[in-house]
Amino acid sequence: MADKPSLLIVDDDPLITDSLSYALGKDFTVMVSDSRSHAVNMVRRLDIPPQLALVDLGLPPLPHRPDEGFQLVADLVAHSPEMKILVLSGQNDAAHARHARTLGATDFVAKPCNAESLKKLLLHALRFRAAEISGGEEVEGGLLIGTSPALERLKSQIGQYADSPFPALIEGESGSGKEVVARCLHRLSWRKDKPWFALNCAAIAPTLVEPTLFGYAKGAFTGAGANKSGYFEDAEDGTLFLDEIGELPLELQAKLLRVLENGEFQRVGETQQRVSHARVIAATNRDLRQEIKNGRFRADLYHRLSVFSIGVPPLREMGEDKTLLLEHFSRFYAERAEIAPFTLDEGAMQLWRDYRFPGNVRELKNIVIRLTTKHPGQKLSPLELEPELDREAQPEAGAEPGPSDDTQTLIEQAQRHLQRERQFNLDDMLKAWEQRYIEAAMRLTHGNVSQAARMLGINRTTLYSRMEQQDKK
Repeated sequence: MADKPSLLIVDDDPLITDSLSYALGKDFTVMVSDSRSHAVNMVRRLDIPPQLALVDLGLPPLPHRPDEGFQLVADLVAHSPEMKILVLSGQNDAAHARHARTLGATDFVAKPCNAESLKKLLLHALRFRAAEISGGEEVEGGLLIGTSPALERLKSQIGQYADSPFPALIEGESGSGKEVVARCLHRLSWRKDKPWFALNCAAIAPTLVEPTLFGYAKGAFTGAGANKSGYFEDAEDGTLFLDEIGELPLELQAKLLRVLENGEFQRVGETQQRVSHARVIAATNRDLRQEIKNGRFRADLYHRLSVFSIGVPPLREMGEDKTLLLEHFSRFYAERAEIAPFTLDEGAMQLWRDYRFPGNVRELKNIVIRLTTKHPGQKLSPLELEPELDREAQPEAGAEPGPSDDTQTLIEQAQRHLQRERQFNLDDMLKAWEQRYIEAAMRLTHGNVSQAARMLGINRTTLYSRMEQQDKK
């Protein structure tokens, strides 16, 4: 069993999970979950995350919509970027497929799916995963291939800050390669032969963050059967990378600040002061300045972390580097799969250059993996490339911002919108805004209808009624 690849199946239909577990159980160690919250908790408790995942898009509490499935894909990618995720759904909608892949899914499979075909897709994904891990720095280095001004600025910052003893804060969009930048800072410094430890603050239960970082004494809590050192001790004078630092609970932010200021910390359950000499590098895709305004992040910790601030550019700002990355990754994956690489004709190449890659480098790599698998050695036209691109997720130039507290700004936005639209309907516009706020509240409360209703200032029965009306559309 231990030699089998691990596979997480998330679907709320027991008939599907039972049949898939039976069909795939001979080749994979299968774990099953029926909801996003259960799946996330399950993965957080595992010492080693699953290598593969099959995720249904229609999950409770909104099984007729893809929102929970989309969010789970993002959660799993945040927890383990190496995990290969296939989306398995009856919602055979091309837009859903593209968006799931933009979020980090490797591919999209429509129900019903033949077990042998599914097994073949999973083994393909596993093979590419192994290639990425064995290729290591070569794959990571793909991020730093290019000559665009944005990338040159990033390279300059990395070289400038690598040897500093002070903390660094890496900011950038999801999928842009923040951990790669952190590893480059480590490898280009005098610490390159020192320990490297990484903790994803979004991928670990809040109650486990403190003992993981600081260690614990025997008997400090249930299950603490022996003294255990934490990352700050184990890293010695190497590097400790804290990814998704914006997810760190407020009560732990004060303890992290103390370590950054004087190096002092205590194991959980101890009074003895210990000292860390590790360099801390943090990363986030959130706007921490806005988080400070909302009371979710400490201003003093932000200023301490951002002694050196590094902005990772989104792929859409890297110009021709997108073409260089295409060449790099298509060659890499084709060599590992022992097949001929695909190429793009002139029309497809122009489509590639024009695409804005909302999922950044992660999305680019997944597109290359799928094209390598589907079209080895072929020259592709826009007809083959177009279905891989999620144009609906791209930020449009001049897109209207959301509601503003500035009345004059709202009026001006409304004027521009009314002038653009030939057939404007106020009821439809208000219903669309209502749906967005309901979906936002459900995401913020992880599907808890009662909490979402309180957040929206309406009764729970009213919220149920409005959600049902939206489902009927």
